Amino acid sequence: MESLGAFLPLIIMLVLFYFLFIRPQQKRQKERMAMLDALKKGDKVITIGGLHGTIVDLNDDQVVLRVNENTKLTFERAAVNTVVNKQED
Repeated sequence: MESLGAFLPLIIMLVLFYFLFIRPQQKRQKERMAMLDALKKGDKVITIGGLHGTIVDLNDDQVVLRVNENTKLTFERAAVNTVVNKQED
């Protein structure tokens, strides 16, 4: 019983660490993966580097963004940071 009392503060710290740091990070990662999986043509996005564009083509690994009438740039799908305005179907 005395040894359990000695480890109790450590156990409490580990539980708090899990609920304050690990679990929220896993939730954010899951939301990001869902956002990347839901990308489709016509979505307006912002990349991690801050580039704004509209998706004109995409596959499993890459996204082609139109940044103006004449310029199309290819990025890794993971480079998309946020979806600004989803296309209305």
